Amino acid sequence: MLEKIKATANYIRDNVKTMPKVGIVCGSGLANIVNIIQTEKVLDYSSIPNFAISTATGHKSKLVFGTLAGKEIIAMQGRFHYYEGYSMQEVTFPIRVMKELGVQTLILTNAAGGVNPTFNVGDIMIIEDHINLLPNPLIGKNDERLGLRFPSMSRAYTPSLIEKAKEIAKENNIDIKQGVYLGNSGPSFETPSEYKFYHKVGADCVGMSTTPEVIVAAHSQMDVFAMSLVSNVFKEDAIEDPTHDEVLQAGKNAEEKMMLLVEKLIGRL
Repeated sequence: MLEKIKATANYIRDNVKTMPKVGIVCGSGLANIVNIIQTEKVLDYSSIPNFAISTATGHKSKLVFGTLAGKEIIAMQGRFHYYEGYSMQEVTFPIRVMKELGVQTLILTNAAGGVNPTFNVGDIMIIEDHINLLPNPLIGKNDERLGLRFPSMSRAYTPSLIEKAKEIAKENNIDIKQGVYLGNSGPSFETPSEYKFYHKVGADCVGMSTTPEVIVAAHSQMDVFAMSLVSNVFKEDAIEDPTHDEVLQAGKNAEEKMMLLVEKLIGRL
């Protein structure tokens, strides 16, 4: 794998001047975060060696390079999901490439279903921990050049970044939640019993991404900050069918707040 990582990173270096220290993974409905980036170069995933193509609605399959809040960054407009048929190594390959390019801090966003009954559609939740029900992307032979065989996940979400984000939210009158994100495979939405089960075991939100990327970031010794946009909420007394259109609409409604949080956080790194 290391050879593929290096080949992809070398291709990017040959085509891009930016030397990013911050990586951003944009979730469903949040691709417009790149609008506040001073863009230097955009690469289509199809042109990048060893990259997959994002097939999920709302994911644009573009890698954006530039500056944000005075920092050089790389942003993924579209991530890969296990439910698209990709292996976990393919899903997390861009994180490996970011690390090879020099990225030290990874910021991830996603749209998620709320299982905490106190949440509302449009809420923003800072992820402070997760429950991973997807196959672990570290399964298989470990390359010690990439990371330890048994990496610790006790501080996978960097506490200092969480505190900075909370300060920024308070300063800008942005109401935020904190909680635990549960990642499962999808692509079907959860049954009512699954929603109730996930909340009982400690989850506040559930989605189909993020946890594999965070595991690989921890394996790569990167700092991580992640947020979930609550796109729908399970209410046992008022069950409604969630739709992907709702996910995208919720993203449009909250993206300005998320963009502000991301920009200010990067400025304080």
